[in-house]
Amino acid sequence: MEIELWIPITIAAAFLQNVRSLLQKRLTGELSVNGASYVRFCYALPFAWSYVLLLGSRGFLPVPNVEFFAYCLVGGMGQIIGTACLVASFTRRNFAVGTAFSKTEVAQTALIGLVVLGDEVSIAVMSGIVVSLVGVVLLASRFGASEVRHLDRTMRLGLAAGAGFAVAAVSFRGAALSLPEGDFLIRAALALAVSVSLQTFIMGAYLIAREPGELTRVVHAWPTAVWVGLVGMVASAGWFSAMTLENAARVRALGQVELLFTFATSIWFFKEVVGRREVIGVLLIVLGIYLLL
Repeated sequence: MEIELWIPITIAAAFLQNVRSLLQKRLTGELSVNGASYVRFCYALPFAWSYVLLLGSRGFLPVPNVEFFAYCLVGGMGQIIGTACLVASFTRRNFAVGTAFSKTEVAQTALIGLVVLGDEVSIAVMSGIVVSLVGVVLLASRFGASEVRHLDRTMRLGLAAGAGFAVAAVSFRGAALSLPEGDFLIRAALALAVSVSLQTFIMGAYLIAREPGELTRVVHAWPTAVWVGLVGMVASAGWFSAMTLENAARVRALGQVELLFTFATSIWFFKEVVGRREVIGVLLIVLGIYLLL
């Protein structure tokens, strides 16, 4: 059976996103939540436009329209909110759990994609999403009764992150599809570069107004931050390209393979203990991915 191109692109993007999150977590000790989130955008900006110029050297760039910019703006804001909530969840609980709750984005993406773009999903794909979501819940529900208050706080942050990422996924797909010309790579690359530009400007203005001095700390964090930007840009290029080729809900559902990478990271790097419930959760996520493919 021939593998569709969006599948390996999505798996690579999920792996790189996990690497970026791992690097980003290292910045939460020296930067605020918003500062650590901003690193993802501002340091990715030069790499994103370099990628556009590289693809554009072939002699063609699509001409953006109003619809394109509207989708980029909405998607950019959704990603800012989602990223801030996700990074905030890292400061309250362990690395894997913050990512786990954010994975509710898949079901939210399916609903938003249906309403906004008319993207439909088959029964098999929806079954895969539901099975994977059960696995995510099992992975995340590893706390005792004494931690309910913290769990509730983490859940709210994770759900908010998932909603932000769902809006972003659908909007970025809409932006790429709104361009009348160009192959999937250049349309995805232009949507990425414009979105990152808007995010850098908006969040930079916010930091100047609300967190004086934070931009200076962001600059001083460059030894790690530049890698966050580079890895994050390559991951985002993968997500944008895959979502230009395929329904955003299906791409984000397969992207849950990131959670497998996340738990491997939690065990090997952070020495976190994984029990029977987590193993069952992982198996359900794998089954869900099998169903959606």
